[in-house]
Amino acid sequence: MTDVARLAGVSHQTVSRVLNDHPNVRETTRLRVQAAMAELAYRPNRAARALVTGATQTIGVVTQATPLFGPARLRTALELAASDAGLDVSTVSVRSVDRASVAAAVERHLDQRVDGIVVIVPVPSAQAALDDLDTDVPVVAIDGDPSRISGLVTVDQVEGARLATQLLLDAGHDTVWHVSGPSDWFDSAGRVEGWRTALEKAGREVPPVIAADWTSESGYRAGQMLARMPEVSAVFAANDHLALGIMKALRDLGHEVPERLSLVGFDDIPEAAYLTPPLTTIRPDFAEVAHRAVDAIVSWRAHGGAAPQVPAVPPTLVVRESVGPPRR
Repeated sequence: MTDVARLAGVSHQTVSRVLNDHPNVRETTRLRVQAAMAELAYRPNRAARALVTGATQTIGVVTQATPLFGPARLRTALELAASDAGLDVSTVSVRSVDRASVAAAVERHLDQRVDGIVVIVPVPSAQAALDDLDTDVPVVAIDGDPSRISGLVTVDQVEGARLATQLLLDAGHDTVWHVSGPSDWFDSAGRVEGWRTALEKAGREVPPVIAADWTSESGYRAGQMLARMPEVSAVFAANDHLALGIMKALRDLGHEVPERLSLVGFDDIPEAAYLTPPLTTIRPDFAEVAHRAVDAIVSWRAHGGAAPQVPAVPPTLVVRESVGPPRR
């Protein structure tokens, strides 16, 4: 910084003000300092700066090492949201979202003196690790326990499932079957709740849940069973990969969507619009979830106090060609 100040013909304090975007710096002076920095290939020492300010300008993220669309899209969205806030992201991926693994990942971030931590906690065992924390570093959960009053950012899973189910009822179907995600995921439980609530409110029969995981292979097995059940005319799948497997199973058995049955997914994966037929689905706003999580940490760190309460992010129903009236 001393070399930059000498080359630019300004004080060391002026260089510091330019680095911190201080408003009381003339534009000509700012440009002169920036030109000197470029000429000297100067980069601020963030580690030294953190020692002085007590802030690393970094958010830690704990997530599961998984190819699943939702968590992967959230990781990217968090990096972009943090960048928009002038922050860096340090990510620790865990092989399993059990209590010990999540707790160890959080401790790694605390050792790095991050300014806040975002944990994607889709199951109760991961949530338990956060409940045990004793730290003054802001910690925000994504997709955590919906009964938490504060420190939680999530998509409104119940509303998304309700929208999907209601669309199928409005198309004329007597009831809607549901192929669920894993029973221990908060997202899956919310989608079951929204589906069941919509059917009960409409006074319709609530079929048994068809348990699955999040994979197309699991959806394919469910689709083979559904294709042999003539009473099934409408299905809400807990994610788009399950829906893709259901469509493939139906086609292999000589049936088509929506002629044999109408189908709605969840997530709006990039391929959903290009399936045959294009898949009707629920689109979560992952970017908004990420921005709310980052904003919660920034606000919490700036103002202190209790963890902020963040409203659930409403999803969007995307109507395509996989829904039609029941066959005669």
